Amino acid sequence: MVNQYANEIWPLAVYFVMVILLVITMLVLSWLLGQRRREAATNDPFESGIVSVGGSQVRISVEFYLVAIFFVIFDLETVFIFAWAIAFFELGWQGYLSMLVFIAVLVLALIYEWRSGALEWGNKTRVGLQAAQRAEQLKAAEDKL
Repeated sequence: MVNQYANEIWPLAVYFVMVILLVITMLVLSWLLGQRRREAATNDPFESGIVSVGGSQVRISVEFYLVAIFFVIFDLETVFIFAWAIAFFELGWQGYLSMLVFIAVLVLALIYEWRSGALEWGNKTRVGLQAAQRAEQLKAAEDKL
């Protein structure tokens, strides 16, 4: 029985050894044929022929990430709805009702995002922020007295 497994696994072992040899060969050749000298422009960042200006730590607004996350969420739901539409006749009424519940949850999530202000761009204020600012002002005024 051990001999049978050895006969079945030897092509995998040969393949593994060949891959390792190929990787080692590529690394050695790149080291031998690679550039040995460093020039002034070697370490400069280069992107499509455009010299970069400014720092790499650019602050990007969180709205871009929110839009990307919402797109992924709702795009994934579209895939589920498309798969349901393909199997519509096989699923029957139970599949139809489950898809109605699924879409209702999506609509509720969209309404929640809309009402919480996640879909609005620009300066955002938290709910209750004005009251907190007033309380801080009152506390600052009391501290001065």
